[in-house]
Amino acid sequence: MSKSVWGATHSEIAYAKINLALHVRKRLPNGYHELETIFAFLDQGDVLSVQPADSLKLTISGPFAEGLSETDNLVLQAAKILVGNASITRGAHLHLDKRLPVASGIGGGSADAAATLRLLNRFWELGLSLADLAELAKPLGADVPACVRSETSRGSGIGQDLLPVADDDIRGCSALLVNPLVPVPTADIFAAWDGVDHGPLEGDGLSSMARQGRNDLQEPAVALVPTLTDVLQSLEEQHPLLARMSGSGATCFALFATLEEAKMAERHCLDSGNGLWTLIGKMR
Repeated sequence: MSKSVWGATHSEIAYAKINLALHVRKRLPNGYHELETIFAFLDQGDVLSVQPADSLKLTISGPFAEGLSETDNLVLQAAKILVGNASITRGAHLHLDKRLPVASGIGGGSADAAATLRLLNRFWELGLSLADLAELAKPLGADVPACVRSETSRGSGIGQDLLPVADDDIRGCSALLVNPLVPVPTADIFAAWDGVDHGPLEGDGLSSMARQGRNDLQEPAVALVPTLTDVLQSLEEQHPLLARMSGSGATCFALFATLEEAKMAERHCLDSGNGLWTLIGKMR
């Protein structure tokens, strides 16, 4: 447990998520999509903190706090699910330090909700396992169970059927995230998907699956945010282990063997374009 800047004694990182591959297979009648993906996570992200309180309360600060609701938020929804499941009578004052861009394809609200479940499970000493929390998280969104675990895994169904994947190939690699600071609503990108099934994930092992994979949402995202073409080109010019858009965008990522390579790529991207947000982290 670490002491946060606002004085709480419990905190939890909402780890940034990237999709090493994202294959969209078909639209489902319930509005979701059947997909196959590889989830992976950085050691960086938003930070949730908590203090004792008589009721549930959320406050938000940080570079991307503007416009976020402190009353209608996935963080509070996650807390209420845990309260209902465990018949909690105590409150909690949650604080979200919003460090990641909103609607950016790297977890965002899903990761925040997941971190809330982990944090309150510890704060209220409930003793629930990650598997228990992931099950409780399912109504909160397709990515939330994977974000609860925050481990490299293969997701199928709507992304909630998870199988751990051996990640020795990428663990400890440096990841560079680049976002043009253009929010991309997930629903809009999925709606723009061409509906064509280009096939399942293939390959033996993580590296093979990732390299042979693709992101089926990259093309519709580029059509909506053309500057993504320049971002991806700048990343590819640095010869990463892998470069791709994450999720529904607009964040792109590149994996490098060393931190120095990631820093060089970051400088190259910042020199190549204006108004870019960047973050470097280690793969968990």
